[in-house]
Amino acid sequence: MVFEQYRRRHAYLQSFFNKHANWRKQVKLLKLSKTARQRLEWIIFYDTKGERNASLTARHFAIAPKTFYKWKNRFDEKNLRTLESQSTAPKRTRQREVTRTEESRIVALRKDHMVWGKMKLQRVYQNLYGENISSWKVQYTISSRKLYPNPVKNEKLKQKRKRNQAKKRITELKKQPFPGFLIALDAMVLYHNGMKRYILTAIDTFGKIAFARMYTTKSSRTATDFLCRMFYLLDSSFLNALHDNGSEFHKHFIEACKQLEIEQYWSRVKTPTDNPVDERFNGTLRREFLQQGNFHADPMVFNRILTEWLIEYNFVRPHQTLGYDTPWEFTSRHPQVLPMYPSRTAPCKGRLFVVLSMYEYAEKSTRKFRICPRGGLGKA
Repeated sequence: MVFEQYRRRHAYLQSFFNKHANWRKQVKLLKLSKTARQRLEWIIFYDTKGERNASLTARHFAIAPKTFYKWKNRFDEKNLRTLESQSTAPKRTRQREVTRTEESRIVALRKDHMVWGKMKLQRVYQNLYGENISSWKVQYTISSRKLYPNPVKNEKLKQKRKRNQAKKRITELKKQPFPGFLIALDAMVLYHNGMKRYILTAIDTFGKIAFARMYTTKSSRTATDFLCRMFYLLDSSFLNALHDNGSEFHKHFIEACKQLEIEQYWSRVKTPTDNPVDERFNGTLRREFLQQGNFHADPMVFNRILTEWLIEYNFVRPHQTLGYDTPWEFTSRHPQVLPMYPSRTAPCKGRLFVVLSMYEYAEKSTRKFRICPRGGLGKA
């Protein structure tokens, strides 16, 4: 009697295991997605180790019981495709509300008055045809038919507005009091004997560690080169970058920030008070360096002299906002602990690192990153 019960139990479990093995084979043959295969494992666990206990199965896979019941009820062992995610699009979508008559009338009015806006055309439509029409229908017809005085200019304007909407403004950032959290960047333009030179500047808004470099052109490639140098100078440990809406901070610069995992924040248009720390540093650079007769048209010579002044600025010059400490003394007393860096470099090593990087790296490509011919970043 006991043997017969054992045999039946064994046959029952064997049928279960065979069934589950067949399900796994079918999943591979059907080439179902990873999520569908995972849901199948939920069902198998529920049938075997879960003792047909939905709560235990949900806890084991760290999912909500509601989620498990949803897929359990949807599951059909004869059609394993039921475990695939289905479209979440609404079954009833909005239909076109502009009739053909309304559209033809709006098109005729727009062609007669190409520079009139939707509100004016709405009023004219009501006066001519005695029917109420929403300004949205007028705008929809204009956009779908592209009835603009200058379509090319309008398309460029749309793209510009789209780019501006995607920008994160500095007013959205909640600042944190530790070095490397926010680096402010800016560009200075110098005129000398009919020549133009550009100095890109950057400063840590908390610890006031600063860097600057002259270029003959102002482009996204030069800004990318400057960003990599600053990134190397700070030991690859800053999180956010603040700058204005200049053309040098677009295209290749944006790509570089993505590769270096640096969040970009933009100052508001014609609002220099959004970047006060770097604006102040620019003033100090003009007053204490440029106006003391240190300008040179050759970037190689100028950057060598500028590097010596930057070392004095970061390691010798006391700063009133830092309690008359130097930026390096102040930064050394505030350890920088970022998510990807468990501890900060020791002060003596850090000082040596900064000095060497300023002197040696100012004239050489970075040892950690290189600028590709098209402006991208690559491993050195």
